[in-house]
Amino acid sequence: MPSRRLPPLHAVRAFEAAARHLSISHAARELNVTPGAVSRHVRALEEELEAPLFVRRATGLELTPVGRSLAEGAREALDRLEEATTGVRLRHYRRLSIGVYGHFLSRALLPVLPGLKRVHPELELDLHASTNPLDMLPSRFDAVIAVSGVGRQSGLVVRPLMPITTVAVAAPRRLRKGPVDFARVPLLHTRPRSEDWRRWLDQAGLASVPVRGGSSFESATQTLEAVAADLGLGIAIEGLLGPDLASGRVAIAHPVRRPTRRHFTLQYETRFAEDPSLSAFADWLCTALEADARYAA
Repeated sequence: MPSRRLPPLHAVRAFEAAARHLSISHAARELNVTPGAVSRHVRALEEELEAPLFVRRATGLELTPVGRSLAEGAREALDRLEEATTGVRLRHYRRLSIGVYGHFLSRALLPVLPGLKRVHPELELDLHASTNPLDMLPSRFDAVIAVSGVGRQSGLVVRPLMPITTVAVAAPRRLRKGPVDFARVPLLHTRPRSEDWRRWLDQAGLASVPVRGGSSFESATQTLEAVAADLGLGIAIEGLLGPDLASGRVAIAHPVRRPTRRHFTLQYETRFAEDPSLSAFADWLCTALEADARYAA
């Protein structure tokens, strides 16, 4: 099969943009290059075709008959190329099934999720939330967002998303009354994280404060709702407090922060390590959460 004798694609793109706008400077802005670069591409195309493509007048550019014919053909060819590459991108991604810890979903993932559609409009997710760690098994989904260490795990890709640091929180109106007496205010508990209060109090130098009694709740989300209703004090994960702090529903009750060795991580099996859909989602999620954390700070 004989080889095609085609002009350089970048020259065709520059000419097509200039022909559409009838302006070198407008074409340069669209292509994010200098006007000089567009002019050089157009001149090179004219030399190759041995025909002028524009008449350059004081009022602007005007297409010659040859230029008009080439502009129509170039526009049609570029449109077809765009349609073809869009089709490839649409076939490139598959729908992903993502298991996610429920409190992380509502406080961290959902606020940034609209950005995924802007970056990867063709990538679709099915989200499956749970408060039970036993539900968050990578083998059950394409990937999970769960709590773990950040070291290597056999058979898994583990990407850290957010460190887990705990803080004490209260309703803002309670703090307006002065410093909190942790021994006299009810302590609210999240049942899956039953040791949080004891560990935080020890870190804060309040080892004598008892943690017995107080209401308990099935999830961290319910505990925060109870805190906002001023039923008592709660322990929360600092990185997930952004929406609640911003809305003024809760406030930090004490300056001590207790870091842990655990993180929220994105985990998936190593057999998916080169999967384009998972790679795109993982890269976007890490970037989005990092940007969101910088904004919150």
